[in-house]
Amino acid sequence: MRKLSYQPIYNTKTQKIEKYESLARIITGSGEVITPFVFLDIAIKSKLYPEITKAMITKSFEFFKDKDFEFSINLSIVDIQSKEILKFIFNKLDEFAETQRVVFEILETDKIENYEEIKAFIKEVKKHGCKVAIDDFGSGYSNFSHILELNVDYIKIDSSLVKFITTDTSSRTVVKTIINFAKDLNLKTIAEFVEDKESLDLLKKMDVDFIQGYYIGKPDKNLIKDI
Repeated sequence: MRKLSYQPIYNTKTQKIEKYESLARIITGSGEVITPFVFLDIAIKSKLYPEITKAMITKSFEFFKDKDFEFSINLSIVDIQSKEILKFIFNKLDEFAETQRVVFEILETDKIENYEEIKAFIKEVKKHGCKVAIDDFGSGYSNFSHILELNVDYIKIDSSLVKFITTDTSSRTVVKTIINFAKDLNLKTIAEFVEDKESLDLLKKMDVDFIQGYYIGKPDKNLIKDI
């Protein structure tokens, strides 16, 4: 059985939860929860993958239609290259009254070979009033110059950097570089994988804009509104 959970995203300036990320989960017959880290690569290679993306978009739009929160949906490069998925997305956006609350997250770790496709997609969803985030920024081969071209709204700092931020000088340096880079471009930053108060306090001092992670709240079928 597939279901969606929603992980809260905390604004460090207002000190309130203002956004959520929609996350797919598979529940086995025994009640075990399987996350996308386990099934996503396999799903992308299967014929069922487009249906998973469609279901996630449909359920997210339905869930948040009467809630005054921004919400994000993950898309892979496979989704953006699919005419079927693109048609579905734009049809849904035409029907949805609150498109300014929709954020599409694009995985920076994906093997993006044709940035023109990404740029065209971003341009089109922005015509509908949506925002765009680059997810997992700072992982592996981050290309700062491509961010200049893509006209995104948010940079989500990769969890591999954030989880060691209190103990590893190199991680702190890279995170601070990303935050400064984003501010120079007037982009908002979101730090993922924040699991303790020490990390939260340090990231606040570094002037990150938003925090996401288990310290703020785990993904849940109901909205967590306070930390």
